[in-house]
Amino acid sequence: MAPQIGKAAPEFTTQAYADGAMKDVSLRDYKGKWVVLFFYPLDFTFVCPTEIQGFSEKVGDFEKANCQILGASVDSVFSHKAWSEGDLGQMKYPLLSDISHRISRDYGVLLEDKGISLRGVFIIDPDGILRSYVVNDLSVGRNVDEVLRIVQAFQTGELCPVGWKPGEKTLGKA
Repeated sequence: MAPQIGKAAPEFTTQAYADGAMKDVSLRDYKGKWVVLFFYPLDFTFVCPTEIQGFSEKVGDFEKANCQILGASVDSVFSHKAWSEGDLGQMKYPLLSDISHRISRDYGVLLEDKGISLRGVFIIDPDGILRSYVVNDLSVGRNVDEVLRIVQAFQTGELCPVGWKPGEKTLGKA
């Protein structure tokens, strides 16, 4: 069952590969920041590196918005390390290992029969409340610019019309 909008995002603590090292990462570590938690099926696949590298290229824009990116798959932290030190290249945010499948299950993106995650993006506010999520099937990647735009729209605290962009007029208080 997927988490609910307006409720606390499921907590987790897991190993991650970040900044060239393996370390423990918890959702609690980012209290006070916006978080974009995105799930992808597996390391060493075709669509996944395009998304992972796309988020890495935009890290600076997310940081300006006080937002931490976290990528997650069911791969081990050793797989993340091997991929990052090989073809993928060093990422500018943590790649979480969900080898137990618990995080994917808690967020409602685990394909139990395949043992992998769907492509899910979860936007969590600084208080740990889930504000948005979108889940895609395996074959189609996400638009990183749209994810950033949604974070920025939520940060206005106002009603934002379709296609709203930072600097444009909002519709007033939410």
